Amino acid sequence: MEKERIPQDPSALDKFTREVCYVTDADGKYTTGLSRGWEVKAGALDVAWKDIEQKIAVARERVAKGEASPLLFFMELRLMDTGILAAYTGFWQWQIKRHMKPAVFNKLSEKKLQRYAEAFNISIRELQTMEVHEG
Repeated sequence: MEKERIPQDPSALDKFTREVCYVTDADGKYTTGLSRGWEVKAGALDVAWKDIEQKIAVARERVAKGEASPLLFFMELRLMDTGILAAYTGFWQWQIKRHMKPAVFNKLSEKKLQRYAEAFNISIRELQTMEVHEG
């Protein structure tokens, strides 16, 4: 692709990042150029974000019904799985799965709740109430 033809279509990540592309310059030599986005990729990204938003909504609903603890909601919100959360908190994956039960979560110590809150970059109160105030 020629440097002048690098796609510059707006996307959801347009304000946050640019993509490096390998292109040819006017002399036909390979170089790099920055792209704001590509329409096809932006469409795929939009579909992926809708899927993520749906998973977050389902997790919120499951917590409201008492089927899961707020850990499920925050794991979906922060795009984490038990392996990632285990790495951030130092808990074993089986412990996290156990803590995802509302009855167990409600008995967690302040110290354990703080480890989760730090991993999700929220306060303990936000962890317990799922009232997220992102800034």
